[in-house]
Amino acid sequence: MSKIWAGRTDGTVNKLADDFNSSITFDSRMYRQDITGSMAHAAMLGAMGIITKAEADALIDGLQNILDDIDNGSLAIDVNCEDIHSFVEQELTARLGDVGKKLHTARSRNDQVALDIRMYLRDEIDEISKLLRKLIGAVTDKAQEYKSAIMPGYTHLQRAQPITFGHHLMAYAMMLLRDLERLSDCRKRLNISPIGCCALAGTTYNTDRYFEAEKLGFDGICMNSLDGVSDRDFCVELGADISLIMMHLSRFSEEIILWSSWEFKFIELSDDYTTGSSIMPQKKNPDMAELVRGKTGRVYGNLLGLLTTLKGLPLAYNKDMQEDKEGIFDTCDTVKMCLGVFEGMITTLKANTDNMLKAAGGGFINATDLADYLVKKGMPFRTAYKLSGGIVADCIKSGRVLCDLTLEEYKNYDNSFEADLFDEISLETCVSKRISEGGTSVSSVEKQIKYIKSKL
Repeated sequence: MSKIWAGRTDGTVNKLADDFNSSITFDSRMYRQDITGSMAHAAMLGAMGIITKAEADALIDGLQNILDDIDNGSLAIDVNCEDIHSFVEQELTARLGDVGKKLHTARSRNDQVALDIRMYLRDEIDEISKLLRKLIGAVTDKAQEYKSAIMPGYTHLQRAQPITFGHHLMAYAMMLLRDLERLSDCRKRLNISPIGCCALAGTTYNTDRYFEAEKLGFDGICMNSLDGVSDRDFCVELGADISLIMMHLSRFSEEIILWSSWEFKFIELSDDYTTGSSIMPQKKNPDMAELVRGKTGRVYGNLLGLLTTLKGLPLAYNKDMQEDKEGIFDTCDTVKMCLGVFEGMITTLKANTDNMLKAAGGGFINATDLADYLVKKGMPFRTAYKLSGGIVADCIKSGRVLCDLTLEEYKNYDNSFEADLFDEISLETCVSKRISEGGTSVSSVEKQIKYIKSKL
């Protein structure tokens, strides 16, 4: 098959080298963006008188027919072509003859591929954002359901203070909301049109780059043609943003895996999101959460690969930049799959509130409240802290917890203790009196839920 760049050479390439050079097996997924971008380019050429209006109309109609034929399955993309741009141009020329050969006037594959990938990733951001909103909604709904369910909160994976399951879930809702905002910011920087930059230096034709940018939904144009064809910052930024999403999902997965174990038994995952063992009939494995955790490394690898590819490239376009696509495409595919599965897993998750409450009863997680009680009676905090620590140490030796001690026993430590102590150190009070903004009280969690819903 003749190459569109044949001329300086006869276009003949060693078969192995040709396969090595080809990108159509992965860039063919951008066929819609490539054709849509070409239709806008044809319209601009016609509007500026670079080609006739009739020729522009013929090109647009021909491109639309190709798009329709690919969509309905009557036209298969020829994998023998070098890339999706070559395939579309060759198919258009086969249908329209010499008129088809005019489409590539005043542009290069360099700015064409930069346009395609920006348009493709813009669509991906919109889809990922929709899935992210659904997951945030699912997490928020689950937090509403369990806003008063008491569980132990942890630091260093040691029981620390009592919180509610709803409060814990809302921490992830806040993380995911930041992810959504980052995607929105990334989209703004991505949504700048490179078409018209040509190979690297612009063109001698009297083009209207703003016409094409507006027609394709861009907010503006790349103001430097060298930068326009060599910039892949938006790929890196999106890869980094998705890496953060995956990091948050991975942390959430880790806790789901722990919580669903027999050692915790805080939650029960739906059978729809677990698997069994091939040899142990009692097993119910959290494989979906484990896969999300595992796929996080894959997304990180794609980001590092792209950064490494770009780090030493001189301006402007280099063939190395063909390596930008497979990694970022895989990253987008991976996060979309993970978000979809995660949303279903959270929606169907059930909490074992009795086990959570029972676990919260151990580990002296109301010790801080014991110290705060003494502070409210006038004792300096550091003194109260030391005394409370000593009481905890004595309880550990005797195999008891703070609520097991009698008032008389407390008074042996300090006369500041009175009968109201036991209400103050009850788990329910420990949670309900955490009234500071963002705290774990039910009223605070409700405010957090309202805040998330207003942002969505």
